[in-house]
Amino acid sequence: MAAFNEAWRQGADAIEGDFRLTKDGQIIAMHDGDTGRTSGQKLVVSKTDWSTLEKLDAGSWKGAKWKGEKIPLLSEILASMPQGKGIFIEIKCGPEIVQKLSEVITQSKIPRKLITIISFNKEVIRAVKKHDPKLTANWLSDLKPKKGENISSKLAEAIQTLKDIKADGLGAKAVDSLAAKLGSTLKKHGLGFHVWTIDAEIQGRHFVKAGVHSVTTNKPAKMREFLKDQ
Repeated sequence: MAAFNEAWRQGADAIEGDFRLTKDGQIIAMHDGDTGRTSGQKLVVSKTDWSTLEKLDAGSWKGAKWKGEKIPLLSEILASMPQGKGIFIEIKCGPEIVQKLSEVITQSKIPRKLITIISFNKEVIRAVKKHDPKLTANWLSDLKPKKGENISSKLAEAIQTLKDIKADGLGAKAVDSLAAKLGSTLKKHGLGFHVWTIDAEIQGRHFVKAGVHSVTTNKPAKMREFLKDQ
């Protein structure tokens, strides 16, 4: 929660977090499949009940200042959001989370227009759009071409995937050389254009010029200052 609260303090428009389903069907903020790296006690999220996970210290690994920081539930994060602010919910598990996800979002009363579901897993996005077509869901993909790979064909394949799973847009890794091509192609197909992670002014300006709709950054206050004239 300290990280999300810091985002609001810095004036972010939205927060982004990674989420998984526990053994007993609770949705928690957790990037890794287990808690070893961030709690010192290795418990597999999908095989552990929330009653056990909620007791872990998930802050000490970062520094003494955050000792005692707990793993938050998605419901707690949504309840703490300031009015008018948004959230990008990255799903790190599979489609089995979709039913519970819909329930938590509905119970939160947060307007759907402020919520975006994102995932590298195509089947998660497909399931989200099938369950709730009005919920915005973007597919994540690192489109940086490998040596000798044709970016046009790779991009065409990505567009086909986006349409097939009924995604609303693409979340792409911020590769400067692809910015203009991505921006024009996604706009042509009426798809959203989002990138991660940009912390430098020149890169932020480059992607704004290319027509990006949102930028994920570790420095929202500085990024807003960098881009204030755009």
